[in-house]
Amino acid sequence: MRVRALLALAIVALSLYIAVTVPARLGLDLRGGTQIVLETRDTPTATADSEATDRTLEVLRRRVDALGITEPTLTRSGDQRIIVELPGVQDPREAADVLGRTAQLAFHPVLGEAPPDAVDRPGKKGEKGKSGESGEPGASGKPDKTDKAGRADEAGKSGRELVLPDEEGRPLRLGPSSLNGGEVAEAEARIEPQQGLGWFVSVDFHEGGKGKWADLTGEAACAAPGDPVRRVAIVLDDEVISSPQVDPGVQCGKGIAGGSTQITGDFDRKEARELALLINGGALPVPVEAVEQRTVGPTLGAAAIEASARAAIIGTALTGLFIMAVYRLLGGLAVIALACYGVISYAALVGLGATLTLPGLAGFVLAIGMAVDANVLVFERAREEYASATRQRKTPRSALAAGFREALSAIADSNITTLIAAALLFLFASGPVRGFGVTLGIGVLASMVSALVITRALADLAVARRAVRRRPAITGIAHIGAVRTRLTRRDPDLMGRRRRWLAGSAVAMVLATAGIMVRGLDFGVEFTGGRLVEYATTKPVDVDRARDAVADVGFPRAVVQASGDGWLTVRTGGMSNAEEARVGEAIGDLAGEKVEKVRDELIGPSMGEELRRGALIALAVAVGAQLLYLAIRFRFALGFSAVVAMVHDALIVVGAFAWMGKPIDGVFLAALLTVIGYSVNDSVVIFDRVRQLQASHPEQPYARTTNTALVQTVPRTVNTGMGALCILATLALVGGDSLTDFALALLIGVAVGTYSSMFTAAPLAVELQARGLSTSRTPGGDGNTGDREPADARKAPTRTRPGAGLPR
Repeated sequence: MRVRALLALAIVALSLYIAVTVPARLGLDLRGGTQIVLETRDTPTATADSEATDRTLEVLRRRVDALGITEPTLTRSGDQRIIVELPGVQDPREAADVLGRTAQLAFHPVLGEAPPDAVDRPGKKGEKGKSGESGEPGASGKPDKTDKAGRADEAGKSGRELVLPDEEGRPLRLGPSSLNGGEVAEAEARIEPQQGLGWFVSVDFHEGGKGKWADLTGEAACAAPGDPVRRVAIVLDDEVISSPQVDPGVQCGKGIAGGSTQITGDFDRKEARELALLINGGALPVPVEAVEQRTVGPTLGAAAIEASARAAIIGTALTGLFIMAVYRLLGGLAVIALACYGVISYAALVGLGATLTLPGLAGFVLAIGMAVDANVLVFERAREEYASATRQRKTPRSALAAGFREALSAIADSNITTLIAAALLFLFASGPVRGFGVTLGIGVLASMVSALVITRALADLAVARRAVRRRPAITGIAHIGAVRTRLTRRDPDLMGRRRRWLAGSAVAMVLATAGIMVRGLDFGVEFTGGRLVEYATTKPVDVDRARDAVADVGFPRAVVQASGDGWLTVRTGGMSNAEEARVGEAIGDLAGEKVEKVRDELIGPSMGEELRRGALIALAVAVGAQLLYLAIRFRFALGFSAVVAMVHDALIVVGAFAWMGKPIDGVFLAALLTVIGYSVNDSVVIFDRVRQLQASHPEQPYARTTNTALVQTVPRTVNTGMGALCILATLALVGGDSLTDFALALLIGVAVGTYSSMFTAAPLAVELQARGLSTSRTPGGDGNTGDREPADARKAPTRTRPGAGLPR
């Protein structure tokens, strides 16, 4: 006992130290910013392998670092993907200005002007052309067009003439490229106010590029000033970003020698830095395409943190009051352990460097309710042991020790099934949903430490006190409780009506399936691809007028809906950053003010298909993994029954969302896999008791054994369900709009899971046994029987009494 107490103290002390000294790493959905997922693409001359992706990552890192963004994060994901997180960047166009230019920077001679209908591809207008000795200004690009990256450079290498509009929209005929950005050694933004240059960019070329630059500028200098042929076109991503004239002081045929030049013009500080940045990193080894983009405003993130914290405090307080009311002294100690659980979970998150996301916050709050389950299992077993013990052995201390011993198997099995769900979220999900899986997994492990180490240490110290031994009633385990008392008095034969329960479950599944077939599933942009933008206005905007305004700017099929108080969401199949800006302006005109963009999600078609496929794989693997584990632990029939109940619960949750028209997105997937884990958790507790009763009473009819196990575990099921419902109801009511659907899915799942574990899984197991399928291991096989008496030394119970059929 002393060793356990010291271990608990050490764990809590270390967790407090980490929680105080290590800052939390918040995800972009909590602190605001933009995340872009880029995917490298093959070209005719380069393969987008892991090596090329690494080189691309370094180029992008230099671009982002030069912007001065606080704590940017760039990581490689797989062989071809790069995840870029830019905290504080609210306008995705700003991020695209830096990352979107993915083709090689190319320098072309201008052959002259061209007819308007000869343009190969519309260029970007509105960029200022910079004049000076030479021209190489940078500009921004569009991530959704990077699949055409490198076209200008490839055309130049092939000798084909290229026709592109200049900065003012006038078509220019361009000759083959003379050099590219890879031959630029360094570019730097500088200021020289004394000579009147203002901000300019100095450019140095590599040895191989010095002569090419001199030839290019020397050829252009042969044309008269004002002649388009005297210009040099700088092309990036098939767009002329600048086409200045060569300075009049440059001689024909000689050009600018020395390998160094200056780009001058009407630069301000920002333009000069961006230009230097693009020149330095203008040459990517391979082109990239933005397959996913998420932007969250700081308002939404701050509101989510505040709402989650409020839900955690209120939900924990309600759960604590409920546990103390039911289990008295031990309940109060469990609440202390619950607080320690929160510290341990938080310390584990920050200590491992995990990113705390919005679904992760929800998982953290949810795990508080799940952490109660282990304590409830122990206390209910202790109550049963106390009630069944002889007068000489009836002490709270012995009952509590037996409760921890007998509940260990159920705690381990139920938590392992939840860990399986958390692992699947981590392996197959992405983004914030993966963060939820990490948080849930850490929460499960922390809950086991809290219940089996901290709660036990506190409880052992408490029940060893003389005052407690004299007044066992204050412990909360010296009586069987109101629920068990009523069940004992009535002794219901629940399994006698098993076919009615199964018929009810079948009807519920049919209704859920009907909802899916009739109403269909409203898949979010994560699974379908497209763009979803949420705007906040201080004044409510009429949805019909907003829908017309969005249609007027080119999106007649966009789905426009009210979201929260004064918020609007616009969802469409595809929308560029420039088009999104026009939509925001149109809604702002209706509201009479500039709107705030609180959320922006862009998922490419390939990414949507991949996420959808990953979700289906995660669900299929979840079912298979749960079935495999349960079959190993309980034989096939019991495992099969638990999996059927799990599918029943998942189908009903999906069907309910279909009937209500709620979106099926990544957060819903997190909730669904959590429901799967919770459903199996409940079934495991019942089947663990069935296994124990069969080991001690193998002669008892299986239906009667299952009925006894079911009645004995009802108090645990009710109390655990109440603890989870306190948390989830709080999340739904005060957790904010971002968590409402998440909490709603879990509320439905917990309610249905509580029902199905008792009235679907258990009746189905009895039916399978009646049809000749083996449902249990041999007595004493691995049923956690401990030091039970031989089966023939007992008489099979004929009624459900306090502690009936329990091992002593």
